[in-house]
Amino acid sequence: MEFRELRKQVLAEEIVQDILSMIKEGKLSPGDRLPPERQLAATLNVSRPSLREALRALSIMNVVNIIQGGGIFVTSLEPERLFEHLEFIFSLDDSTFLQLFEARKVVESGFAEMAAQRAQDDDIQELETLLSQAAEAVDDPDTFLRIDYELHNKIAQIAHNPILDRLMSGVARLGRASRSRTGEVAAVRHQAAKDHKAIVAAIAAHDPSAAREAMLRHLSHVEASLEHLATKQVASTDPD
Repeated sequence: MEFRELRKQVLAEEIVQDILSMIKEGKLSPGDRLPPERQLAATLNVSRPSLREALRALSIMNVVNIIQGGGIFVTSLEPERLFEHLEFIFSLDDSTFLQLFEARKVVESGFAEMAAQRAQDDDIQELETLLSQAAEAVDDPDTFLRIDYELHNKIAQIAHNPILDRLMSGVARLGRASRSRTGEVAAVRHQAAKDHKAIVAAIAAHDPSAAREAMLRHLSHVEASLEHLATKQVASTDPD
């Protein structure tokens, strides 16, 4: 592997971007060992403190694994691991949830559409079982959220697209943070139960257009609830 020389006073962020670019270009692969810190700093022509800061950031992102006395390695780069700390970031900033819902509308409406085209009888039966379980747990936030998560994942699995399924695993992980907020509101859970019923009915009818629209309506309802909660939170913290 070849590392390009950077400016002497380069910021840690630039080192991070340079290493990420090498991964994107295939110059670094999962499991690769980076040179020792002293050698890497000299190769990049950067200070060791800046390099350490960059490596810490990459470690937090789960891009590299720093083993004390053992070296620095590129991780497996599994999407689930890369999204772990993004979930925390989302939990700190309500505005980023709105960006998440933009992504969910694009991804999950497509899943619902494909699921309506590809669902088999046993798939539909499993979805209907989850609906029944959700109806029984609508007044139990923790159980309802777990079933909600399983239902959305099942729809993604029915689409039978491994690449999109991996993408969904990351999006779904981030969605847990928003679910933990909206799921505490009884009205949101009851509306979600109605929405899920419409989604599953469209999939069972093998109606791709109706399934897409039902999923979009559902996500729009949850998004509106989240916006309402965020507005209330801001109002409650404003001084009189």
